[in-house]
Amino acid sequence: MSTQTVSRARPLKGTASVPADKSVSHRAALLAALSDGRTTLHGFPRAADPQSTLSCLRQLGVSIDVEGDTVHIDGVGLHGLQAPSEPVDCGNSGTTMRLLAGILAGQPFDSTLTGDESLRARPMERIATPLRQMDAAIRLTNGTAPIHISGRAEPLHAITYRLPMASAQVKSCVLLAGLYAEGTTTVVEPVQCRDHTERMLDLPIEVDDSDVRHIHVTSEDGPVATTWAPLPGDFSSAAFLLVAATLVPESEVTIADVGLNPTRTGLLDVLQAMGADLTVTDRTETNGEPMGTITARYAALEGITVEGAAIPNLIDEIPVLSVAAACAEGTTVIRDAAELRVKETDRLEAIAEVLTRMGVSVSEQEDGLTIVGDANALAGATVRSFHDHRIAMAAGVAGCVAEGETTIQNAESARVSFPAFWDVLHRLQG
Repeated sequence: MSTQTVSRARPLKGTASVPADKSVSHRAALLAALSDGRTTLHGFPRAADPQSTLSCLRQLGVSIDVEGDTVHIDGVGLHGLQAPSEPVDCGNSGTTMRLLAGILAGQPFDSTLTGDESLRARPMERIATPLRQMDAAIRLTNGTAPIHISGRAEPLHAITYRLPMASAQVKSCVLLAGLYAEGTTTVVEPVQCRDHTERMLDLPIEVDDSDVRHIHVTSEDGPVATTWAPLPGDFSSAAFLLVAATLVPESEVTIADVGLNPTRTGLLDVLQAMGADLTVTDRTETNGEPMGTITARYAALEGITVEGAAIPNLIDEIPVLSVAAACAEGTTVIRDAAELRVKETDRLEAIAEVLTRMGVSVSEQEDGLTIVGDANALAGATVRSFHDHRIAMAAGVAGCVAEGETTIQNAESARVSFPAFWDVLHRLQG
């Protein structure tokens, strides 16, 4: 078990870079494997989750060459994957497992998807339900992984599927399965969530009179080999540094080449509504994904209510948003975030425990948190990371503004998404 001790920070100054966006990287690698030709991904992250996707593709017969942080993937086409010789190990990556399930549901061979203890505890019925409606033969293990998928000689059956929750993983699973279906598969999305998959496949989208999106895919919408130069930086990783700079007096931190997909950057809007000093410059686009440079400066924050349609676009940032709320003047209420209870850990319970141990007044609700802000109340403590990368880094940010020392247990879990986080946090203090 590794621990990390964080003391009240000196002003954070300078520039930083973050790993490539995990959500984009997963999808870019999977679609590269299903294309005809070679795809090159510059800046592919070395974090554990995207590397799990590469490992799984190799198990399925895909040739992948790695040169530093550049990855070359030789696509095998929609129907060129090979039967794995053993269960396909997705590590800790729920994105890998749920998206691969959609692809493997349409293959002519049997396969099994498994992962580590944490991943095997996460709910998978949410993808099994639509895949079964498409006539895929899916067998779960008590509602979770391992997932057993039987091969089929015929195409899947196209369906129209209305998402019961705002989940980009479920949406992407169905859209990828739709590449193997006869007819047009449509995903109906009442609340928009991250849209990387439909952007990369350039899928047709209709918006009805109620502003509900209908995303269509057929077997003719297969991916095309391409080059990403570079992959956009991960906004979710940048969020920890942006919040730290916002909370530590006299700080100013700039992060370049960050992904600015509007379905991912809800935290920017929420922080600005709380009074944060954030600017975005150098806007550009790569393969349909917007990106740019974000600068954060110290600012006093005020508590607000965050709920409804705002939640899906900042779901991964709620742990560090909770830290910002703990330092804001007044009360912050977070609602409609029950999805956080079925992530790598129960993130609502986890961040509530971290902040409570550090002297913050936090109460849990079934779908959220109520946090009474008081920057002067934060005191160093020994806290658990729950082996969750986002909880570990959020605790690190809280430690930057707490009186005394904060010790984070199992701090190495940060490497799942941001391997250099602790080094970067230290370097920005000069």
